[in-house]
Amino acid sequence: MKITGGCHCGQITYAAEVDPATVRVCHCTDCQRLTGTAFRTNIPSLPRTFVLKSGTPKIYIKTAESGNKRAHAFCPECGAPIYSAAPEPNPATVGLRVGGIDQRAQFEPPIRQGWCRSALPWSMDLTGVASLSRVRQPGVHTHRCGRPFLLLSTGR
Repeated sequence: MKITGGCHCGQITYAAEVDPATVRVCHCTDCQRLTGTAFRTNIPSLPRTFVLKSGTPKIYIKTAESGNKRAHAFCPECGAPIYSAAPEPNPATVGLRVGGIDQRAQFEPPIRQGWCRSALPWSMDLTGVASLSRVRQPGVHTHRCGRPFLLLSTGR
């Protein structure tokens, strides 16, 4: 499948090909820190298909506990993560960050979760979490757990 994507501010854009059935989730503590959230969702590009269309990402080389190094690319302007790859010139494949891909809604559910021992306990099953898309009016509402919350806007 041909895909396009980019960062939040639009400075970095790219194209690639992916297999939409190869989405992966990583729960390692490095991914938690690098994303600022509970896990990272990636999809590998098919070999030699990733092409930067605009911009030049900043590269951060991360060293894992194992000693393996990984190049993490992000937008130098808005900070949005773009991909990770082997720290070498012209790597064969890159792990694209699913959130930056325009066609992400067409991907199949993740096929694999890694580093689950580091996962936040609640992140492994979000099926019972209330969806704000079901809330129609701003105001005070109640979570399924019974705690109240204030919805200021539905974002529409």
